Amino acid sequence: MKFTDGYWQHLPGVRVLHPRAVADVSVEQDTLTVYAATAPLATRGDTLNRPLVTVTFSSPMDDVIGVRIEHHTGGVDAGPAFELARTGADVKVVGPEQDEDGVATFRAGGLTARVSTRGEWGVQFEADGRVLTSSTPRSVGVVTDAAGDPYVHEQLTLGVREHVYGLGERFGAFVKNGQSIDIWNADGGTASEQAYKNVPFYLSDQGYGVFVDHPGKVAFEVGSEVVSRTQFSVAGEALQYYVIHGPTPKDVLRRYTALTGRPARVPAWSYGLWLSTSFTTSYDEETVMSFVDGMAARDIPLSVFHFDCFWMRGFHWTDFTWDPATFPDPEGLLSRLHARGLKVCVWINPYIAQRSALFEEGRAGGYLVTRADGSVWQTDQWQAGMGLVDFTNPQAVAWYSDHLRRLLGQGVDAFKTDFGERIPTDVVWHDGSDPERMHNYYTHLYNKAVFDVLTAERGEGEAVLFARSATAGGQQFPVHWGGDCESTFTSMAESLRGGLSLASSGFGFWSHDIGGFEGTPDAAVFKRWLVFGLLSSHSRLHGSDSYRVPWAFDEEAVDVARKFTHLKHALMPYLAQVGAEAHEQGIPVMRPMVLEFPDDPGAATVDTQYMLGGQILVAPVFSEQGDVDVYLPEGEWTSLLTGEQVTGPRWVHERHDFLSAPVYVRAGAVLPVAARTDRPDGDWVDGVTLRLFGLPDGHRSVVEVPAPDGGEGATFVVRRTGRTVTVEARGTTRAWHVQVEPGPRRAGVHASVPAGGTIVELAV
Repeated sequence: MKFTDGYWQHLPGVRVLHPRAVADVSVEQDTLTVYAATAPLATRGDTLNRPLVTVTFSSPMDDVIGVRIEHHTGGVDAGPAFELARTGADVKVVGPEQDEDGVATFRAGGLTARVSTRGEWGVQFEADGRVLTSSTPRSVGVVTDAAGDPYVHEQLTLGVREHVYGLGERFGAFVKNGQSIDIWNADGGTASEQAYKNVPFYLSDQGYGVFVDHPGKVAFEVGSEVVSRTQFSVAGEALQYYVIHGPTPKDVLRRYTALTGRPARVPAWSYGLWLSTSFTTSYDEETVMSFVDGMAARDIPLSVFHFDCFWMRGFHWTDFTWDPATFPDPEGLLSRLHARGLKVCVWINPYIAQRSALFEEGRAGGYLVTRADGSVWQTDQWQAGMGLVDFTNPQAVAWYSDHLRRLLGQGVDAFKTDFGERIPTDVVWHDGSDPERMHNYYTHLYNKAVFDVLTAERGEGEAVLFARSATAGGQQFPVHWGGDCESTFTSMAESLRGGLSLASSGFGFWSHDIGGFEGTPDAAVFKRWLVFGLLSSHSRLHGSDSYRVPWAFDEEAVDVARKFTHLKHALMPYLAQVGAEAHEQGIPVMRPMVLEFPDDPGAATVDTQYMLGGQILVAPVFSEQGDVDVYLPEGEWTSLLTGEQVTGPRWVHERHDFLSAPVYVRAGAVLPVAARTDRPDGDWVDGVTLRLFGLPDGHRSVVEVPAPDGGEGATFVVRRTGRTVTVEARGTTRAWHVQVEPGPRRAGVHASVPAGGTIVELAV
C-alpha cells in the first residue's frame, strides 16, 4: 500500500506523522521503550497538542528483536494472533545516559538495536560487526488516509545488491525487489499476482529476515515506494515486527521456524508417488482399480491413491459421505487398495453445502459462521448455498473432527485440505475474532484441526495433509501443494518459483500437480514435468478434466515415470535425512540456490533450478527440445545420471532427452542409496550403498541412515586421509556397500561389506 506521490509528497488526503524527537526512554530488565514526539521539542509548550509514538523493543529468543510501534493504545485487540514460541533470550538493555552519544541499546544474543535519542530518529540493527538494516528518520509513519482510517508503517533500508525473498508462495519473480505485495489469501491460481499461501515474512541475503506479527492484511512495498527501503504497513494504531539475525539464510530460517513452528515429521510413504482420480473426470471403482493395476503392470511403484471431490455427491460437499451410486462399498474398496500396499487420501474442504444433511446440523449447533444478524453466512460460489465451518468454536472443531474420524475408521489415511482462502470479512466469529484478521488465519485453524485428528488417530510422524492454503505457522502441518497451474512449460516454471518462494518463507515440504492442473498437457510437457515432480519433496499425478496416468500420453511417459520413481525411492535414505532437517531445523527439502550458496553472487537470482537437500542440484527442463542452462557454483559437480563431471562456478548449456535432466551431486557429498526401489518405505539400511563424491583430504562426515518408521537406523562414519578412504558402520550388522565415484584424477572404487562387517578401507 502506497502513501506517497513520489518521494516528496503524500497522496491526496493522506497525513503521515513521523517520530522526530525522543521525549523519554524507559529501561526495564528485558524491554526498552522509547517515546518519540512527531515534532521537535524545543520548549515545554511543545509537549502540548503533540502526538507521541511509542516504540518498544523486546525479545522472544536470542538473535530475534521484536519492535512494537504504537500510536493510540486504547483499542481492543480482538484476535486472532499468531502463536509464537518464547524461549527466552540473553538480553542486555542500556539507557542513553550511559552512552556519550545518547544512544540506547537493546541486545538479544548476537543482535543489537541501537536507538538514537538525540537529533533525528533512527534505529540500527547490528550483528557480526555490521549494520544489517535500519529504520531512518522517515521510516516510521503513523498514517491517516483520505477516508480517515489509521495505518502504521515501517520502512527498513535495503543495501546495494541486497535481495529480498519469501512472503509466501508467490508465482511471479522470485526476487521480490520492486514488487508491491499484499498479504491476503486468495484463490487466484498460479498465473496471477495472488497467492494461496501468504506469509508476512521476508528473507534477505544480507544476513537477516523480518517477520510482521499481524495475521490480517499486511502491505509490503519492497523497494517499490521508496526504492532503497522495504516498507510494510497494517491498518490500525499498532505494528509489531521482528528482526531475525542469521548470519546465514539457513540460520534465519532456523530462528524464524523456532519462533513460528517447525514442520512435523512426515511419513516415509508420503514421499512416494501419489495418483489421483483428477477433478471432474468420470470414475468409479473399476476405473480406480484399472489405474492401480495399470501402474503395477508397468512397474511404476505407487504409494498413495487420491480420491478428489466427486467421491461425494455433487451439491453435497463436504458431507464426508461416499456417493453410493459410484462407490457402494467404500470400506471394501479401501481394503482392496490397502491390500495392494497403498495408502488412501480423500479430498475435503471447510464448506458445507446447503443440500448436505450436515448444513442444518451445523446451523442448529452453531457450527457455521454467521452474519451480524445471526443468520448463517452463505454463498453459491463453489457449492450451492454453502456455509463455512467456524473453527473458532471448539464444538464445531469437535463436530468436524468426528466426521474425519469416521473416514479414518473406514480406511482413509490422509486428507487433501483444499480451499480455505475465500474467507469473508462481513461475518461474526464464535470467539469474537476480528474478521479482517481472521481472513488469512482461518486456514491455520482449518489445517490444524485436520492435522490434529490425523496425529491423534495415526500417531506422530504418520499425519500428512495435501494442503493448498496457509499463512505463517502453517508449515507445521505438511504437505502443501502449489494449487491450480496450467498445463504448460511456462506454468511449470512459475510453479517452481512459487515453491522456492514458499521455501524461503519457512515451509519444509512442497508439491505440485505433475503435468499441470488446468487443461491437458501434451506429452512433452507431461514428461518434463514428471522428472521435476519426482525430484520434488512430494510427487502427485493430478489434473482437472483429464486423467494423469502416464500411458494416457505415450509409452515414453511410462518409461520416464518408471525410471524416476525408482530413482526417488533409491534416494529415500538421503531424502529422509533432508526431511529430518526440515522437521528438526526448519530448513526446506527443496532449497533456492541462494540458501545453499549465500556468498555466491551468481546464485542470488537463480529461479529455474534448486537444491534437493544440501547435496543434489536439480534443473528441470522447460522445453520440448530439452535445452537448459544450468548454473553450477564453485567446485566439482558430478551428474547423478551419467557420471559426467563439470567444475564451477559456471553456466553450462545442455540438451536432454525425456529420460534425462541436469541432476548434479556436489563434491564432498556422501549419498546413501537404498537397494530396494519398489517402495519408498522399505528397509533403507539393508544393502545400502554409500556413494562418495569428490571427498577432499581430511574429510570426515557422519551419515545417518534412518529407519522408515522413525526407529533406530544405522550410522556411518566416513573419513579420507591422503589416498585412503575409511568407512565405519555403527548400529547395523547387515550388508552394505561403498562406491567411490570416479573423478578427473581418480578411478572409481567399489567395495561390498558382508553382513556383520563394520569397517572398510579403500585406496583412491
